[in-house]
Amino acid sequence: MHTNSKLCKKSRSLPLLIAMTFIAVLAITAQASAQKIITYNVPGAGTGAGQGTQAFGINGSGTVAGFYVDTSNVSHGFVRKPNGDFNTFDPTGSTSTLVIAINQNGAIAGWYYDVDSVIHGFLRVPDGAITTFDAPLAGTGANQGTIAGDINDLGVIAGYYIDASNVAQGFLLNPDGKFTTFDAPGAGIKADQGTFPQFFSCLTNLLASTGYYIDPGYLNHGFVLNPDGKVSTFEAPNAGTSAGQGTFGESINLKGESTGYYVDEKNVDHGYVRAPDGNIIPFDVRGAGKGAGQGTIAEGNNAEGMIVGGYIDKDTVSHGFVRATDGKITTFDAPGAGTSANQGTYPMTNNWEGAISGFYIDANSAYHGFLRLPNESSWHGAGQHLP
Repeated sequence: MHTNSKLCKKSRSLPLLIAMTFIAVLAITAQASAQKIITYNVPGAGTGAGQGTQAFGINGSGTVAGFYVDTSNVSHGFVRKPNGDFNTFDPTGSTSTLVIAINQNGAIAGWYYDVDSVIHGFLRVPDGAITTFDAPLAGTGANQGTIAGDINDLGVIAGYYIDASNVAQGFLLNPDGKFTTFDAPGAGIKADQGTFPQFFSCLTNLLASTGYYIDPGYLNHGFVLNPDGKVSTFEAPNAGTSAGQGTFGESINLKGESTGYYVDEKNVDHGYVRAPDGNIIPFDVRGAGKGAGQGTIAEGNNAEGMIVGGYIDKDTVSHGFVRATDGKITTFDAPGAGTSANQGTYPMTNNWEGAISGFYIDANSAYHGFLRLPNESSWHGAGQHLP
């Protein structure tokens, strides 16, 4: 993720936080038309700057998971049902709850901070029961601990933990409670380095995962954890080679296609799609800015291979996009999205039917959730589910 939210700016605001000849793939861009965008606010969400509703994961039924920030600037988890009803929740002992992942069964994975600012993972099952957990060797100091970023339909959770030296290691947690930890080859072992599996669509039912790692020079590189447990690392073409630049893996689908973005030597962002054989195709949305902190950021890709994300224009305003499998890009903005710097529309992920979950930042810098529906003819039970 790469926005200015409490959670975002990639995962850099979380507790830590080239080889090929570049051929710019500037796809034909169209403006959105028929798709309906539903906007919403969780009851109890604040309306001040930095407060409000941040929506992330979405499953096949259209159920959305995320978190909201109240008027006291405390975050809480929520799940939004297809009929528009909300359930809100916090694990016992939470002073701040962060939720971004939901599977097809409605199970939710996330993490929370305790009174000492230590981070703990949790699983919320569909009946509302919450189980908390900590990875072995997770640190117990402030901003250390366990971050659960995704959950697949088999109940396996992917994430990373921050150890006592503030280094990140990736993990998979099986439903039986067994942890498997891993590090990408070349990951650094100093503070704010290590291996970072990503969120909401980074883990498949085949146990393939994607993310990035930070090397000893604080350069970022993409990785894919393959179903056999081996880790493949990669660089996007023309990725920058200075600290804070490089390649960021974000999402992977059941076909093994992954997507993300890279930061070039001028600190401009560009999207990419990586095929299972390792071939990488970069792309930029027409209208994306070409200055530092601007460009194209791919966030999610569904089973059909459609990619969603945001692009930052020359005025540092964010807009949504959908990239079809043929490379055609459609752009859109959520109603009410602000038009000043660090405002706008931030799509996060898409389900197999093409519904997109995300949030927008309004003119007062408050957050609101949105759900962009696919064509109603392809949305099962649309007449029953639309609020």
